[in-house]
Amino acid sequence: MKHYDVVALGELLIDFTENGVSSQGNPVFEANPGGAPCNVLAMLRKLGKTCAFIGKVGDDLFGRQLKAVAEEAGIDMSALLQDREVHTTLAFVKTFANGDRDFSFYRNPGADMMLTEDELPLDMIRDTRIFHFGTLSMTHANVRRATRTAVLTAKEAGAVISFDPNLRPPLWNDLGEAREQMEWGISQCDVLKISDNEIEFLTGTDDFDRGVALIREKWPGIRLINVTAGPDGSYAYGPETKVFVPGFLLGGTIETTGAGDTFCASVLNFILEHGLDALGQEDLKQMLRFANAAAYLVTTKKGAIRSMPERAQVEAILSEH
Repeated sequence: MKHYDVVALGELLIDFTENGVSSQGNPVFEANPGGAPCNVLAMLRKLGKTCAFIGKVGDDLFGRQLKAVAEEAGIDMSALLQDREVHTTLAFVKTFANGDRDFSFYRNPGADMMLTEDELPLDMIRDTRIFHFGTLSMTHANVRRATRTAVLTAKEAGAVISFDPNLRPPLWNDLGEAREQMEWGISQCDVLKISDNEIEFLTGTDDFDRGVALIREKWPGIRLINVTAGPDGSYAYGPETKVFVPGFLLGGTIETTGAGDTFCASVLNFILEHGLDALGQEDLKQMLRFANAAAYLVTTKKGAIRSMPERAQVEAILSEH
């Protein structure tokens, strides 16, 4: 038995999201706690799972805010480090009318980039059922080494490896390097969550079936591939199974920040409760319906960590539709 259900490593940052204008006509931004790996853990905590986060923030106002909010969400933050010299990473999010976003990052450097291999809590990493990571912790050499060591340590201890590329082009000096790091992450994972634009970036095709076939041909060890297609819905590809479930288009979408992370967390929760070895079509359909409903609900609020829905809210959507 492992102590943790899911341990995640990566970025923890402030998403400054638009929230109207001031009396002088200036844009007002709200400081929302976020960062993809911790967003995933926040949703998993809503579903009753034990979670821990590994990463680094600045020893500053925003770093302290992030630590407090994550602890409020019930995430074990004992492995969160605070850098006295480098500030917490900030992201300014421009939201468009359809809920899509454009990111501007203040991260040159940011504290999340400063995590080093010798700072890893290896015992914690060995003590989890699932280890989750993305590519924002692979953009620079030191944190990349830390990420790779953590992944390999978790694999050796028998953890299921979950990977979300979470491609953010502005954070890469070279998109060829981004592709290389995405490919390394995919080569290590058991469960892959990939978005429509990421699968096209990686494989050169917007045909999901063809893209997944190319990924499986190159990395046959992946046990489950989930493709998210925004409001259209999502796909699950097992070794011999494909399922599509449409999205919940119920109105009220404000922005899409955290939707993919909520989806990812819901998938990991299903795996924790049902296993990964014998998922049939009905299992995958049930998994995607819950994940799509949860992802829809988070789009009706601003931010991510504090916007994750309760299980009862998701189940109410499912029973009504």
